[in-house]
Amino acid sequence: MADRRFLITSESVTEGHPDKIADQISDGVLDAILADDPMGRVACETLVTTGLVLVAGEISTTTYVDIPKLTRDIVKEIGYTRAKYGFDGDTCAVITAIDEQSPDIAQGVNTALEARSQEEAREVELSRTGAGDQGMMVGYACNETEEYLPMPIAFAHRLARRVAQVRKDGTIPYLRPDGKTQVTLEYVDGHAIMADTIIVSVQHHPGATEAQIRGDIIEHVITPIIPEHLLKPETRILINPTGRFVKGGPMADSGLTGRKIIVDTYGGWVPHGGGAFSGKDPTKVDRSGAYMTRYAAKNVVAAGLAEKCLIQVAYAIGVAEPVSIMVDTYGTGKLSDEVLTDLVERHFDFRPAAMIRDLDLRRPQYRRLAAYGHMGRIDLDPLPAWEKTDRAGALARDARNL
Repeated sequence: MADRRFLITSESVTEGHPDKIADQISDGVLDAILADDPMGRVACETLVTTGLVLVAGEISTTTYVDIPKLTRDIVKEIGYTRAKYGFDGDTCAVITAIDEQSPDIAQGVNTALEARSQEEAREVELSRTGAGDQGMMVGYACNETEEYLPMPIAFAHRLARRVAQVRKDGTIPYLRPDGKTQVTLEYVDGHAIMADTIIVSVQHHPGATEAQIRGDIIEHVITPIIPEHLLKPETRILINPTGRFVKGGPMADSGLTGRKIIVDTYGGWVPHGGGAFSGKDPTKVDRSGAYMTRYAAKNVVAAGLAEKCLIQVAYAIGVAEPVSIMVDTYGTGKLSDEVLTDLVERHFDFRPAAMIRDLDLRRPQYRRLAAYGHMGRIDLDPLPAWEKTDRAGALARDARNL
């Protein structure tokens, strides 16, 4: 039988990308509210464009956040500190349009269907919080990288973080905040054998030349990140393929919260439920459900029960119990997917209140996730709870007893 060959691509963006500016502002607002009001309800959307930030959404909280000041501080911390960059935290306009959470949504989140109809039910407190929306969430893990992520998205994020690092520490002083990375790998029989194409686009000072940028990015960004055995003579390396990237950030492209959901998760390697994360408090299962499925999938792989594991969970708004849970190990499971589904349901509680409790989701921690991915963030300290493998041992023991 012939070897199965294919190319697959994932991308990432830097914190200065317009969509990621929006994500960081939305999550910055969320963190500021959770710091004083852990029970606050937040659905915060941000739009950025030339000279303007619009922060809108539905927020119910007992605290006060100076959103314009917070927004300006975040924009400046990202690196937009001069008007010649096309966007500037001191001079941009900030408009807010905030309302409270809809009472129709609130009643289902405050008291779930199960608790409303079964007040005497066991563990009523965990059944009291209903899902903040309907929909499906997907979590995935594999043993391909130390992040338990597919190699293309893991490398794309590493490159994007490296671009930001060499800009901030002055290694490449002419860089500006906007940037994108993209990695295409060739696989044979499920294993990466080479980097087919690597693309790095970086915003830069107009005086920097193409040759200078190409040499510096290859030396200081690509070579330290991409393993030598994957870089072949035929690997294509494209640096600023248009030839010039001076105009960038919100001046070149409007940005919006939640427009990088594939970057935020698994880089297109697996399906996505469609829900974004940033600006949403943890009662929104788009966020908490995606984190919990990642946590469960990572522990299944860490337990040695599969090489790859995808978990899908789905909810009805105002109902605590998921309407479905599915495990797919792509044929790599040591047990059947049906048995692993039962095992996951025994070891992980997917009710919203339980996910919030088990992953400690009511504390401010989200802005740091708003760029460079929400999954596989082993670079962060403290480690996000859904990146821990603390249930792998129990899963493995339970599996041996089946």
